[in-house]
Amino acid sequence: MVGRVITVAQQKGGAGKSTLAAHLAVFWSRQKKSVALIDIDPQGSLSAWYETRKETLSPDKTGITFHAVTGWRTKNTVDSVCRDHDIVIIDSPPHAETESKIAVRAADLVVVPTQPSPMDIWATRPTLDMAEKEKSSVMAVLNRVPPRASLTARMVERLNGLGVAVAAATIGNRVAFAESMAEGLTAVESKPRSVAAAEIRALAAELFRHR
Repeated sequence: MVGRVITVAQQKGGAGKSTLAAHLAVFWSRQKKSVALIDIDPQGSLSAWYETRKETLSPDKTGITFHAVTGWRTKNTVDSVCRDHDIVIIDSPPHAETESKIAVRAADLVVVPTQPSPMDIWATRPTLDMAEKEKSSVMAVLNRVPPRASLTARMVERLNGLGVAVAAATIGNRVAFAESMAEGLTAVESKPRSVAAAEIRALAAELFRHR
């Protein structure tokens, strides 16, 4: 088995990388996939979420394999985990450090979350440049989208102008995401009938099809 590697990367902070990585990992694990989640972000947000998850569900019922690594161990961990998981999701640091480059280089798909504002779109360029340099496939995801369809459509046009594919599925700025993460869960578990959960299901399906 050689797992598919999806790296969630964005050099601009506040884009919702960790929340998106956690939600995708849990969703796919509930689809009977063996999923590994690797946190290489020194901020450790995903690691804190996973510790809470173990407290909420118990350590043997989290549904996913989790690793928190930095530095020289990053490549070896990614290579090792890929051998026995269907999907490997990497939450990368918000800077162009060595670990970020390793994660982008290892990825079958780089998912770049960005909020739909001009400043956020402009700040996405360094991440796209890194992925291009590493010859990695990229898909941008509009995250924390407010209910302003006209602005969102314009931001999609700007991303297309940068030569990047943009996911048709978008993720709204919804309380369900933060509430579930605070409990070590995800919206697909705590509120499976919510709009938030539906958005994750749609995005996960689209990303899984993208090659």
